[in-house]
Amino acid sequence: MMVAFIAACRPDAPVQDPPAATQPAATQPAATDDNGDEPDTTEPAGDWIIGIVTGTVTQGEEEFMAGQKMRDRHGADRILTVTYPDRFNDEMETTIAQVMSLADQGAQAIVFCQAVPGTIASIQRVRERFPDILFVAGTIMEPPTELALAADVILQIDDIGRGTTIMETAHRMGAETFIHYSFPRHLGIDMIAQRRAGLIAAAERLGINFVEVMAPDPTGDAGPAGAQQFIVEDVPRQVAAHGVNTVFFSTNCIMQEPLIRGVLEQGAMYAEPCCPSPYHAFPAAMNISTAGNEGNVPFMMEQISLAVAEAGMTGRVANWPVPVNMLIIEAGVDYAIAYLEGRTNGRVDPAAIQESLNRVALEYGVDAVYTRNMVVPIIEIEEDEDGEEIEVVVGERTLDNMFLIISGSYIF
Repeated sequence: MMVAFIAACRPDAPVQDPPAATQPAATQPAATDDNGDEPDTTEPAGDWIIGIVTGTVTQGEEEFMAGQKMRDRHGADRILTVTYPDRFNDEMETTIAQVMSLADQGAQAIVFCQAVPGTIASIQRVRERFPDILFVAGTIMEPPTELALAADVILQIDDIGRGTTIMETAHRMGAETFIHYSFPRHLGIDMIAQRRAGLIAAAERLGINFVEVMAPDPTGDAGPAGAQQFIVEDVPRQVAAHGVNTVFFSTNCIMQEPLIRGVLEQGAMYAEPCCPSPYHAFPAAMNISTAGNEGNVPFMMEQISLAVAEAGMTGRVANWPVPVNMLIIEAGVDYAIAYLEGRTNGRVDPAAIQESLNRVALEYGVDAVYTRNMVVPIIEIEEDEDGEEIEVVVGERTLDNMFLIISGSYIF
C-alpha cells in the first residue's frame, strides 16, 4: 500500500508509519491464577449509567454506530442512546427533550457528538434538576466560550489547525484550485469560520486559488437529498471551470459521499472529509465492503488505497487514519466511566482525557493523537474616534476544559 503521511501541525507530533493491515489475533493460551483457574476478565458491573446523544444514520452514521458499539460493549442497561432530529436547527426543543429523557432514566454522564445547536440549552435544562451529571460535548456547533461554561469537557477536532494542514495536503498533491462548499449556518459556527480563515490564508501563501461555493443547507427546505443533488451537479461544473487539479472540500457530512464519487468520476482531488475518518463516506462512495472488518482501520486504509489506485487517482486522495467522531464518542465514554468510578482527578482531568483518547486511538491502529487547549481572544467594546462602538482584542485566555484533537493525513 502506497501511503504518504503528513505530520499534524502540532510541532511535537511525531510522524507515524501507516498502520499495517491486520487479521484477527491468533488465540493464545489463557492465563491462569495460582489455583489453575482462568482469571475473571469481565468488566466490573458498576452501577453507572451513561447517555449518548448522536445524529441519525442520515445525518451522521459514524456517530450513530459508535453509540451502538458502546451500548453493545457495556450493555443496554448502562449505555442509553438517543438521536437528535435531522433538522436539529429548527427542532431544538426535541433535542432538549431527548437529553432530558436520558437524565430521567438515570444517566450520570451524557456524551454528545455532534453537539448541535440546542446542546447548551439541553445541559442548562438538565442541570436544573440533575446538577451532578457529567457532560462531555464533542464536535460542537455552538460558541466555544459559551459551551465551555455549560459542559464539563469539550472534545473537538482541531479545525483551526486543520485550516493549515488541509491546504498543505492539497499543495502536496499538486492542487491549483480549492473548492470550499458550505452554507451560512455553518459559516456562522466559530470553529468552521476560523478553519475557513486558515484555509484562505494558507491558500494565499501556497499560491492556490480559493473558491467559495454556497451549497443548500441539508436542514433547509431541500433537505439532505437536495444538498446531495447539488453536489452531484456542481462538481462537474467546477472541474470544467478550474481543471482536474482542483481539491474539493465540504463542511457538511451528508455531502461527502456524492463529493467523493464526483471527484473520482471527474479525476479531481480530495484532501479529507469535514470529519476526517476512513469510514466517513469512503466505503459507500468506493463500494468497499466492511463486513467482517468493522472497526479495522488498517484494513479500511488498505482498501481505500486499492480503490484509489484502480481509479487511477494515486496521489490525489487523502484522509486521516483515525475516525475522529467515533474516537470522540468512545473516548468520551471511556473518560466518563473513569470519572464515575473515581479514577480521575476531578471532573476535568487532562491526563486522563489524553489517556482515554490514546487508548481508543490504539484500538483503531493509531499510536496516539494529540491535543491542545482552545485559546480564545478577550474582546472589549471601545469607541473609535467617531464615537462608534468597535470590538477590540485586548488579550487571550485558555479554555482549560476544551481539548482540540489533531492527527495527520495520509495521501493514498
